[in-house]
Amino acid sequence: MTRWYEDIVIDEAFDLGTHTFEADDIISFASLYDPQPVHTDPRAAGASYLRGLVASGWYVASVGHRKMVDTLFAEEERLRALGQEPGVSGPSPGVNSMDFPTPVRPGDVVSFQLVVTGKRPSNSLPGWGLLFNRLTGTNQRGEPVYSAELVGFSKLRDYRMPWWQQVLQALTRLPLIGPLLARHG
Repeated sequence: MTRWYEDIVIDEAFDLGTHTFEADDIISFASLYDPQPVHTDPRAAGASYLRGLVASGWYVASVGHRKMVDTLFAEEERLRALGQEPGVSGPSPGVNSMDFPTPVRPGDVVSFQLVVTGKRPSNSLPGWGLLFNRLTGTNQRGEPVYSAELVGFSKLRDYRMPWWQQVLQALTRLPLIGPLLARHG
């Protein structure tokens, strides 16, 4: 997230935009990363060309995650344009769940959205908070096609390391004490 942990509002929705899934792109992605016949050969998938071909879930997820990253970078630029310092994002410790309830087919237009559903200070990384997010995709008929529960880190703006952690950190840099602390830490 490109906002400071303290500035993140629970249940705020971020519209990530739309993507039209075209048959050639579905086949191209699947040929490289998920070469199952249902994603690469409309005849093997059955029925007509447009009814048979189904986008790989990995393709749908990749598009949604790309939309999310692009939107977060745009938010960073927006904050800078307002003269504000954007927050610092950290790594993601993982995806808690991922679901593809409705197949995405050629011509489908999918709208993606990100919602921060919860947050808490990190227990393992001082100065960081955990964000719990839901990333969803909905097709032009209002049917859900993708949902993922994501976790990410966001830096706390005004965090000050406690004095005892500063001392321990300084000790780990000393030539003789540092290696000992590393072995027994």
